[in-house]
Parts: sequence; structure tokens; C-alpha cells
Amino acid sequence: MRPAPPEAASALADVTTELRTGRGLYRLVVAAPSHDDHNDRVLTLALERADGIERVVVICRVAIELIAPDQDDDHLLATLTPWVERDFEQVREAALKTIRSERKLHEFSFDNDRPGPFVRS
Repeated sequence: MRPAPPEAASALADVTTELRTGRGLYRLVVAAPSHDDHNDRVLTLALERADGIERVVVICRVAIELIAPDQDDDHLLATLTPWVERDFEQVREAALKTIRSERKLHEFSFDNDRPGPFVRS
């Protein structure tokens, strides 16, 4: 995989939101530019504790049919934020468990059967 161009890195720094959790203040950050993979949009997110002592990264795979084709990372992050904040402990624990036991990033998939926060009304 080739590195993102410098302008992508500076744009990513702006794609962040804060979460108030039982463990304190965390930032939810887009850690890499999203990309399309077959019928999914793939977004890499980092949960960073505000004091810097913890950073956990997860991958979110969203079926293209659940989102508008031109939806940017800001909008995807805004849609995912309430879901991550509500289920913070489960998201964090799943990510840590996968990293420890499988040595890879945990992947959350959202599709028609499990739309999560991407429910169409």
C-alpha cells in the first residue's frame, strides 16, 4: 500500500470528533482516507484517549447501497459517532481483543442485514 499524499494527511487531521465515555474523553479520528472495495466503502477509524495513553484502530466496512455515492469521510464519521459513543465499551473491547489474539484490526461491517447507524428511513 502506498502512503497517502501530504495533502491527504492534513485533510485527515480535520476529520475528528470528541466522545465522552465512562473512561474519559476520547477523540474519534479518521486514520486513513476511505476507499471503495468491491461493494463497500472502507473507513479506518482511531479511538484516541485525550491524554494520549491509548489509541485503538478499527476498520468500518459500509455497504455502498447504505450510503450516498458522494458521501465523504466527514459525513461517514458523523453517522458513526453516535453509534461508537453508545457502544463504546463493546467497540473498544472487540478492537483490543482482535489486536491481541489475531494481530489484526477489528472490522465492523454494515450491510442490509446489519445496517447499524446507516438505517434508511
